[in-house]
Formats: sequence, C-alpha cells, structure tokens
Amino acid sequence: MSYDLVVIGTGPGGYVCAIRAAQLGMKVAVVEKRKTHGGTCLNVGCIPSKALLHASELYEEAEHDFANMGIKVGKLQLDLKAMLGHKDEVVESNVKGIDFLFKKNKIDVFQGLGKIVAAGKVEVTPDEGDAQVVEAKNIVIATGSDVANLPGIEIDEKQVVSSTGALDLDKVPEKLIVVGAGVIGLELGSVWRRLGSDVTVVEFLDRILPGMDGEIVKNAQRMFKKQGFDFKLGSKVTGIEKAKKGLKVSIEPAAGGDASELEADVVLVAIGRRPYTDGLGLDGVGVQLDERGRVATDAHFKTNVDGIYAIGDVIAGPMLAHKAEDDGVALAEMLAGQAGHVDYNLVPGVVYTMPEIAVLGKTEEQLKEAGVAYNVGKFPFMANGRAKANRHSDGFVKILADKTTDKVLGVHMIGAGVGELIHETSVLMAFSGSAEDLARTIHAHPTLSEAVKEAALAVDKRPIHI
Repeated sequence: MSYDLVVIGTGPGGYVCAIRAAQLGMKVAVVEKRKTHGGTCLNVGCIPSKALLHASELYEEAEHDFANMGIKVGKLQLDLKAMLGHKDEVVESNVKGIDFLFKKNKIDVFQGLGKIVAAGKVEVTPDEGDAQVVEAKNIVIATGSDVANLPGIEIDEKQVVSSTGALDLDKVPEKLIVVGAGVIGLELGSVWRRLGSDVTVVEFLDRILPGMDGEIVKNAQRMFKKQGFDFKLGSKVTGIEKAKKGLKVSIEPAAGGDASELEADVVLVAIGRRPYTDGLGLDGVGVQLDERGRVATDAHFKTNVDGIYAIGDVIAGPMLAHKAEDDGVALAEMLAGQAGHVDYNLVPGVVYTMPEIAVLGKTEEQLKEAGVAYNVGKFPFMANGRAKANRHSDGFVKILADKTTDKVLGVHMIGAGVGELIHETSVLMAFSGSAEDLARTIHAHPTLSEAVKEAALAVDKRPIHI
C-alpha cells in the first residue's frame, strides 16, 4: 500500500491534516491505535469534559438560582449514571462524525499501533492479526500528548485518577483533592464541586493558572473560593497512602518545611501533559527530540529526517486542540506547494469554568517585561444589560493596546460565555486592528459582546456605560 501521506494519530491535528491533504488531491491514509478516532480531545478530554461541565452547571443553577428567576422545581436529584451517559453519547456522536469525514474524503484507515521503521515506511500492528507495512512519500507524527504523573504516585483511575478517570467516577466523592491548579484541574474540579464534592486544589506555584494575566487570575481565584474551592498554593504532594477508608495525602510547602496530611476519597492528578512519542520507532530512524521530549521540527513542521513531519501536542507550542488543527492544515497546504501558516501569537486560550476565562495575545506582565508602553481598557459585566438579565454579571473584559499606535496587543476576559466572545478580537488582531477599530464597530444590543466594544472604548477613556 503506497500513499502520498500517512498520518499517525487521528486526534484534532491528525484527522484535520488528513482531511485537508485529501481535499488538496493527495492519496491519504491514517493510523490510529484506539478503536475510535478523535484522540484524547474527543474521547477523554475536551469534548466529554465540556459535556459534564455543561450538565453540572445546569444542575447547580437549578439547585441555587432557578427560584430567583421564578422557576420552582421539586426536590432536585442527581442521576450521575444518566449524566455520564449524556457525556458518552456526545463522545460517540463526535467520533462517528470523523468516521464519516474519512469516508467522504476517501481516506484509508489502518487500526493499530503505528511505528516508523524507515523513511517512507510505517508498520501497523493491530490488536489482533499480523502487522503490515504502509508506504508513503510523507509521514506525519500526530500522536498528541499523555498525562504527566507525579514521581512515585500510582494512578489507578479509581481512587487516584488522571483527567481520564475523573470523567468516569461512579459516585460523587465526598472529598476531592486536585493536584495542579491549571486548566484541567480547575475544570474537572468544577464539575465535581457542583455535584457535591468538597474540593481542595494543591498547587506547587504561588498562583493558579500559570502564564495567564495576573489581574484575571487574581479575580478568578477570588470567584472560585467564593464557590467553595479551597486552595493550598505553594505546596506539593509528596505521597498518597491508601487507608481503610479513602486516601491520606501528604503535603509539604514547595519552599520546604513541615509536612501535613489531608484526607480524600479521590485524588485527581492534573499537573500537565507530556508529548507522546512512545513506540513510534523515532530512535531507530534518527528523528531528534528536543530537551523536553518533543519532536524537534523546523518552521515547516519538518523533522531532521526527510519525509517525516510532526504537528500538535507532540511538538513545541501550546498543547491545545485548535493549535493542532491549524498545524495540520498548514502542513497539508505546504506539502501541496501552498503557503500554509500558523500565527502562534494568536492562539486563544479558554478555561471552561463558570465564569469562563478567555485570553489572547500578550499579558500585562509580558508587555512590562518587554518594555512596551500600552493603554488598558476595562469594562465590567456588571454594567452590561444582557449579563444582568442572565444573572451572570461577574467578571470583565480587558483590552491592552499599544500606547503609540493603538494596535491591540492582548485581550483578557473573565465572565459567562467569554470563550465565544474572544474570537472577534482574534480576527481584529489578525489584521493588526486597533482598539479604535473595535470601538467603532456596531454591536447588537443587548448582547454580552457589547462589553468587548465598551472595553475598546475604555482604552481611550470614553466608555459609555461606566
């Protein structure tokens, strides 16, 4: 079997790369070790977590806020099995959609573990049956990432769980300890807190959401604490011991000091992810990795071996599904002789808690460090009519613009639905737009997006509603 392109891994980067290459006239095959396509994102990541976040958010709203809007309900009951069933249905629908897209684009699928045995040759070993070798002019490594673990801590996916196990708990833990105050820990911690868990977040650093704008983080932490999260920052988990009932978790100050102990029913380890390169045969063909174990590539996604490329979580850059997708499109277009391009300065980041957090471009801390003079425009959702009507008026929009040129350099939002609002600023920044451009664009009333326009007006100190 010979192809123009073979893609190893059918997560967001891999399946999008394959589809775009097929659209451009290439003969394409994909290799996937799972029984279903979609990688971590669709199977045990982005999609199932959002299904549970949405369901648990509605549950909490019904429990605490419906009465304030004149909606009376009887005694609220949680049917966790049905909620998890909803999550599984969402996953199944999405992965079947990829099957359909592969058939539509005449992409051949090889189920099994892919290993590069030579330049232009991928060996596929299925769970059952003999291995076969697939030949290709070009090979793309799109194997994504895997859960990073704490040294000496065994993840059994029952009591000590990764994000995968946290999506499938058979009952609501009374006490949940989340190790890591990043996006995954806060999102999954939110799900189980809403459903009744006591949630404690242990974070090695002295802040949550590392790398995000400091003002956003400060406000987010205050809101999460108000919701019931307990934070132990500047702390590290040094051991987890299984007791007769539950777990005993040893915690020490990150800077050193006396240990303490917490009890938990479940511990979620959410300290990040690592590039997945296991079993790919990269050593055998001489593909180089960087100092962090990622596949080393040039600006065109090419490794040091001719005909072998890599995209997504397995290479440098943010480990985000939408970044991987754009990598895949750009590489397919480059292989077809077109000018594929990804602007890594314009990769939005979203935390799907309530309130949501959405970020794009530079933070204030980054601009200060670089010595860039800037103006700030902020607008609170408390002054937005639609937000008040929805009873979700926490948070604000912040826009950072160059002091001289007014070019928008960064946008940071916290509030209900801001994961959707961030994208008009993404388009603006892609065309080097100014805060004034945004301020003079008509926004429908009443909408949450008016807060974005008002923040742009505030850059020039002329917001209307504050």
